[in-house]
Amino acid sequence: MSPKETSSGGRPRSTGPFTPGRIAMAVVAVITLVLIFENTRQVRIRLLIPEVTMPLYLALLATTLLGGACGYYTATRRRA
Repeated sequence: MSPKETSSGGRPRSTGPFTPGRIAMAVVAVITLVLIFENTRQVRIRLLIPEVTMPLYLALLATTLLGGACGYYTATRRRA
């Protein structure tokens, strides 16, 4: 066997359909779908002057993306 086919313990790597990474991503996907289906009602959001009406899950997604972008920017600024 080549080194790529075995792990450090000499046993073959798990290449079946249920790897830990796939299970974790499936759990995240299910939680995301539950969040979306539970938060479909329309909400009004005031953005300085205009008032926007959108589903709550889209507002949460936009807030998450903006927060992630700010966190990424802060992390990269600290490394420099």
